[in-house]
Amino acid sequence: MPNQSNKEMGKVFTSLTLINRADQIRAEDGNISPDQIRSIILNNVLVDTGATTLCLPQDAIAQLGLKLLKEVDVATAMGIGKARVFRDATISMFGREGTFECLELPESGDALLGVIPLESLGLEIDLQNQTLKPLPISPTETYLTIL
Repeated sequence: MPNQSNKEMGKVFTSLTLINRADQIRAEDGNISPDQIRSIILNNVLVDTGATTLCLPQDAIAQLGLKLLKEVDVATAMGIGKARVFRDATISMFGREGTFECLELPESGDALLGVIPLESLGLEIDLQNQTLKPLPISPTETYLTIL
């Protein structure tokens, strides 16, 4: 079997640029300058098809200054537990952007990219190469459908 280097076999990791969407709106309205928009880059984010949405550690949520939306019950490997949901995290990758709610993970948890953002951004897992790839979006072929 070939050496997997720093990749774990069967797992896909990616880098994400995350932006506070509320800051973007305030900058568009002229209430803050564009350089005041909070954003971070997270590396080694696990692409997790077992996760529903974007899941971020507490420190990433704090750095972005995201606002609490609600507390929910979530199913985890340890059973049902409580989690906080935050609003307005914009993901930017492959020239595409989407704004999502995110679940808060324990401080030491690694960020997870779940199926809702993957589908919304038109991203597909390429297990053979252990990467993400954008699905086509052009006048002749698109992943977006209205049937």
